[in-house]
Amino acid sequence: MSLLAANTPTLLDYMKSLDPQGKPYMLAELLSATNEILLDMPFVEANNKMSHNVGVRTGLPGGYWRMYNLGVLPEKADNVELTETCGMFEARNRIDARLVERNGNGSAFRISQDRAFIIGSNKTMATSVFYGNQATDRKQFTGLAPRFNDATAQNAGNIINGGGTGSTNTSIWLVVWDSETVSGFYPEGSKAGLDHKDEGRGILTDSQGREHAVYRSCFQWDIGMYVKDWRYIVRCANIDVTTLGKSRLTGADIVDLMTQMLERVEDTNMGRAAFYCNRTIRGILRRQISNTSNVNLSESQVAGKRVVMFDDIPVRRCDAIVNTEEAITGLS
Repeated sequence: MSLLAANTPTLLDYMKSLDPQGKPYMLAELLSATNEILLDMPFVEANNKMSHNVGVRTGLPGGYWRMYNLGVLPEKADNVELTETCGMFEARNRIDARLVERNGNGSAFRISQDRAFIIGSNKTMATSVFYGNQATDRKQFTGLAPRFNDATAQNAGNIINGGGTGSTNTSIWLVVWDSETVSGFYPEGSKAGLDHKDEGRGILTDSQGREHAVYRSCFQWDIGMYVKDWRYIVRCANIDVTTLGKSRLTGADIVDLMTQMLERVEDTNMGRAAFYCNRTIRGILRRQISNTSNVNLSESQVAGKRVVMFDDIPVRRCDAIVNTEEAITGLS
């Protein structure tokens, strides 16, 4: 199965190995529970401090037919070097010290309060993976959608038209993750994933100059993304969610569109392949599993969890993918 093909560590792999006491593992479990893309997305260390330089191949040597005593011209692959930069995310939690100390189990109470920050940070990060755009906000990193949003671009052949118009659309993504295709990265000399710092007890001054004691937590996440080979990403855009139903005859034919996506991607065995969609689309797919004619669809057990599969490739739920995308015009 292509799900197991990649050797590049995922964020879950990194966080499981950081602390033998299990705290990072708890963080990893919380993150992956609310953002399934983290089960697949690999991470590498940046090769230039806070940025990552990557060579993108834009042309392949074609070779020549030859005869005895007749040589051939030397060739080379065409490459362009791009620089991707990290975004720096941070969130801070402050809890009144007396509330913590009167709770009876201060440590457990703080963890329960921090949990909301972990989930919220994760949602922000998942949104950036799909929609982050340094062209409009220099503080972020650039995600997938801005890279696959132009019907005239070189990668337009990997953008499939779901037929919708207006602004009630969503997308399905097929990504083959690997360090040689598309990957996340973290700053040189640091570590991957959400960093949770317990900053202890301190004094907080409010807007009127009054002080009170608080317990402080800080959450930091430095992350970037690079696309080394766009042929390993396919976006099916313009899926109008207002016309969908459990029948393939209602609205966009999701099964047919996902079949087209598999034919557009270069090679699902190049890395860790997965589909990504929101709960609207995956709900439609699960309802169609009961239709015996949909032989591509199935449910399997992966690591003890039920997973929707399409042609043996997992279909992950990512609710950061919205139902309000503007239609991409000019797609065939």
